[in-house]
Amino acid sequence: MKKKYFRILLWLTVIPILLVLLCNFAINSSAEGKTFSRIEEVPKNKVGLVLGTAKKLSDGRPNLYYSYRIMATVALFEAGKIEFVLVSGDNGTQYYNEPTTIKKDLIAEGIPQEKIFLDYAGFRTLDSMVRAKEVFGLEKATVISQKFHNQRAIYIAERKGLTAIGFNATDVTGNSGLKVHLREYLARVKVFIDLIFNTQPKFYGERIEIR
Repeated sequence: MKKKYFRILLWLTVIPILLVLLCNFAINSSAEGKTFSRIEEVPKNKVGLVLGTAKKLSDGRPNLYYSYRIMATVALFEAGKIEFVLVSGDNGTQYYNEPTTIKKDLIAEGIPQEKIFLDYAGFRTLDSMVRAKEVFGLEKATVISQKFHNQRAIYIAERKGLTAIGFNATDVTGNSGLKVHLREYLARVKVFIDLIFNTQPKFYGERIEIR
């Protein structure tokens, strides 16, 4: 009897781990050769899609994931690798508005206001990628985030009919970086759950042309 329960417990432990590893492998493999860390190597695209995050952490400290994405976006624009920026992020309440905050910082760094478009309903990476195609009419885009996030975004994009490459913002090390990377494993499993159930963005809306 004890052996039976032990085998059950073993399978209940092993199967979730295998599932996580398989999802991680599939996403990494799909994005192989499609993310770039050097400006001179990244192909040119009309639109750079920067994925939103909070400017500050819950304890008030600056969020380095945010700062590095701003820097990466500005570097791409200044190098002529993108002509427009689409900022996609969470605008869930009147007190929390990722797209507008990012836009202000991009303008402060020299990107003209008329070159920046905002997607206020990018509540999740899935929403951002689907809306980039269905609402903003993109056929291809350069996603701007950290490498692990770009890989997941590219995987989602390609399954939704959007051709995407990624420009990798500098990653974050230390405890905060470790926590984010651990959560990423679960986020990658969620990708496949969403695909199986054909999860849709929270909102669509009227078509917006980037030009």
